[in-house]
Amino acid sequence: MTERVAYDEFGLFHENIAEYELNAHNPSVSARPQVERISHTLGDGRVVSLLKWGSTAPELVLVHGGSQNAHTWDTVALALGRSLIAIDLPGHGHSSWRNDAAYAPKSMAVDLAEVVATHAATARLVVGMSLGGLTSLALCGVAPHLVRALALIDITPGVTGAKAKAVLDFVNGPQSFASFDDLLARTIEHNPTRTVSSLRRGILHNAKQLEDGSWQWRYDRRSHVRDAAATSEPVESSALSELWDIVGGLSDPVTLVRGGVSPVVDDADVAELQRRNPGANVVVIDGAGHSVQGDKPVELTVLLADMLADLPAQ
Repeated sequence: MTERVAYDEFGLFHENIAEYELNAHNPSVSARPQVERISHTLGDGRVVSLLKWGSTAPELVLVHGGSQNAHTWDTVALALGRSLIAIDLPGHGHSSWRNDAAYAPKSMAVDLAEVVATHAATARLVVGMSLGGLTSLALCGVAPHLVRALALIDITPGVTGAKAKAVLDFVNGPQSFASFDDLLARTIEHNPTRTVSSLRRGILHNAKQLEDGSWQWRYDRRSHVRDAAATSEPVESSALSELWDIVGGLSDPVTLVRGGVSPVVDDADVAELQRRNPGANVVVIDGAGHSVQGDKPVELTVLLADMLADLPAQ
């Protein structure tokens, strides 16, 4: 009989705390924080799943990237120690898959608007990474009153398949694996900026073991462009143009956080962002790849805390 791998989604926080020495930064960090999984049912019957951290009205909304899930923010949420929600995008984590495979930012932003309006209507900051960043930008167009400040994590509408080739090479790989070790080995190969322990946690949150003992990713692979040559856009060019227009119309604070060793955002993207929105702030986190929250969570936490300190209270 194939060995079953035990998994408790709220039972791994002690690893996050130990690996990043979170207690050294904040002695109040607890391996048993107040966090629960909430299911929000949309009008068409689909479910959007989210993690609610803390007991008061959420101050932040965290939106993960493509092929990820809400647990990608665990270390940041633990270190911040603030009330927030982290959302599983449609087709990811524990959220329903879309029958129409409509995972473009604007489509998902409509779903996101309903969830944020219900569970975090007074949040002061929306933080979106990669696909989650594009979706958060689209949210600014769909429901601007829900986004009082925006942090884009290593993404702009200038993203192309060529820039994101390393990411696409990984997410467009096999869907199923004979064993956990096989899945871990491929994940390590494609994520050189991450520790093995953090990648192991990530897999436990982002994949599931089947009855025959094999493993399969949780996310709907139709949410990614099947672009073997990595030469086309991850989303439609027209959609990207619309998102650039939204950038130009933002009156609330916007910050772009670049991963220092990530190729996904280049200098031309930064120049276009600041041309469209001269007030936009740009911060580079040294040593971080595309998934800044996974590579440098403590540094990102400090930045987000500073951003919150500069924003009006709820």
